[in-house]
Amino acid sequence: MIERIASNLGRNDEEPNIELAILLCKTKDTEGIKEIVQGLRDKKTQVANDCIKVLYEIGERNPELIAEYVFEFIQLLKSKNNRLVWGGMTALSKIVYLKPEEIYNDLDTVIKAYENGSVITVDNAISVFAGICKANEVYEKIVFKYILKHLETCRPREVAQHSERAFVCVNKNNSKEFLDVLLKRKESLTDAQIKRVNKLIKKIELEQHNS
Repeated sequence: MIERIASNLGRNDEEPNIELAILLCKTKDTEGIKEIVQGLRDKKTQVANDCIKVLYEIGERNPELIAEYVFEFIQLLKSKNNRLVWGGMTALSKIVYLKPEEIYNDLDTVIKAYENGSVITVDNAISVFAGICKANEVYEKIVFKYILKHLETCRPREVAQHSERAFVCVNKNNSKEFLDVLLKRKESLTDAQIKRVNKLIKKIELEQHNS
């Protein structure tokens, strides 16, 4: 399967990688997927980059097929290759609901990547944090504070998107803290951003009213 990735076809676009991901999902070719995972360690940067693209595209469609490689994705967060870092975090965001314990047990690695990462790394880290929180109350007590701190301090243009990513872990026990942060940040947002945040606020207020 490795011969079908973009760089091995002499291509510079991502279409072959997406097509390969779709094929591997359709056939549930676990041996083929294993071969792509092994490609993450290839000395050729473009090969490794293509492989992580294939893997998180599989995760988007069928996360069960890549969940067993959770530790490989965590290791990518330590890479000097930024493409592999944000690709690894993206893959983790797809499987966090299947492997929350494994990811939580290496939380320090995730946090370090989040703190030093690119925009895409941070985006997906918020999804990973939210998935961990949703999985377990004990995890939530540790990890939810990172979500709140992020929403308090991130750039205004990120508030709406990251609030939406985090919303999956908002519950009756933590909704007040979440709501307080959103209300504080509204004054720095554009009308379009406020509209998105208001949808979340209304959902929280409705839940509070019904509980």
